[in-house]
Amino acid sequence: MEKNKFNIAILGCGKVAHLHAKAIENLPNAKLDAVWSRTQKTADEFARQYKTKAFGSISEMVKTAKIDLAIVCTPHPFHNEPAIEAAKAGANILVEKPLASTLNDCDEIINACKTAGVKLGTISQRRWYAPVMRVKKAIEAGKIGKPVFGTINMLGWRDKNYYDADAWRGTWKMEGGGVLVNQAPHQLDLLLWFMGEIDEVYGIWKNYNHPFIEVEDTAVAIVKFKNGGIGNIIVSNSQKPGIYGKVHVHGENGASVGVQTDGGAMFVAGLSTVLEPPVNDLWTVSGEEKLRAKWTQKDSEFFNSIDPTVFYMERQIEDFLEALETDREPLVSGEDGRRTVELFTAIYRSTRDNKPVKFPLEPENRTDMDGRLPV
Repeated sequence: MEKNKFNIAILGCGKVAHLHAKAIENLPNAKLDAVWSRTQKTADEFARQYKTKAFGSISEMVKTAKIDLAIVCTPHPFHNEPAIEAAKAGANILVEKPLASTLNDCDEIINACKTAGVKLGTISQRRWYAPVMRVKKAIEAGKIGKPVFGTINMLGWRDKNYYDADAWRGTWKMEGGGVLVNQAPHQLDLLLWFMGEIDEVYGIWKNYNHPFIEVEDTAVAIVKFKNGGIGNIIVSNSQKPGIYGKVHVHGENGASVGVQTDGGAMFVAGLSTVLEPPVNDLWTVSGEEKLRAKWTQKDSEFFNSIDPTVFYMERQIEDFLEALETDREPLVSGEDGRRTVELFTAIYRSTRDNKPVKFPLEPENRTDMDGRLPV
């Protein structure tokens, strides 16, 4: 490693990997020094595009290129093997969302990183949105009292072309799930960040208008939090043409804060851009009601002046590198990533068993991928 410069590798060279590569290029203390893919040709092409080196072995790559940070961008069910191999070789690990498809894979990644003494983080770059940070700071400052009711409403659309774009999409064993696993983790992470630990979940998932895929396109859940609060989750890929994603938190003093993280259409990494800026669409904190319009204008002007698909990825990678320099936990840790997987796993298990699921959840030694597959 050069002085104050971190050597970074990307593992998996699909669509989202390009956003990470561009983000790394923009960071003065980072260098994309190596790439690896399950397909050598893909790695070679990616390496040529970003003027770096392709490797066929992760362990050799980490040791030869002296990799400080490996960013895992493979499809969700294939996160654990490259993450574990890179960790054992000595690299710190940042994994695209979700951390994994199953709790067993999550725990294997977390344990491998602990054993190797390396740091682990999970991508959830929407935490760095200004209106998201504003919600978090308001809760921490006690502006709404105890957060007692949290909601997610994420209604969008995915058409057949989306699922045909990659062979792994829309199948249990290759994608690991549908809207819960692929589109909802950002909002699930924010709800957990705002509301805290979960006590119990009752959930239902369905596939309503996507007969060409195996996985769910719609899910609903009721959540009991350990702080005594409750929550409601509504997520769907069944509404044309794609509408919005909102996370709202209501406090015991009657004040509410919220953020619309996504609007206009569902974002597809590598295929589309973010259409509408994230905004605080709900804010009833006493004395601050009139600030929302000012924030919306300010946040929108800034958001429209940047490439948001890359900028917030930069912020998360930057945070992780700072965590390495100062020996602290990254803002979105591996344990945070597991909590998101734990939440959507609870919804799958609740549907399977037709009953509420108590937390914490442990991996199940079953053949149904934690409740997803018919048995």
